[in-house]
Amino acid sequence: MRSRFTAFAVGDVAHLRASWHPTTRPECLDLDPDVRWYRLDVVDVVAGGPFDDDGEVAFRAFHRSADGRGVLAERSRFVRDDGRWYYLDGVVG
Repeated sequence: MRSRFTAFAVGDVAHLRASWHPTTRPECLDLDPDVRWYRLDVVDVVAGGPFDDDGEVAFRAFHRSADGRGVLAERSRFVRDDGRWYYLDGVVG
């Protein structure tokens, strides 16, 4: 989760795509260069430990743009595939 937030913050589309599960990964990912992501608060974690194959992370990600400040709140699902964690999907809200 933290590496994906950092990738959004620095505009690393390659890492975002590589850490996105192939079954839900979008064909194209365009990041808005005017949005600056500056803070991540992890609110809740369910499973996702060393012996789990899936897990959830609830977070709040804070950003700034010309339109002002904003917060993205999401509960994300992750799955482990062949020993590696992938973002599967999330529910915003």
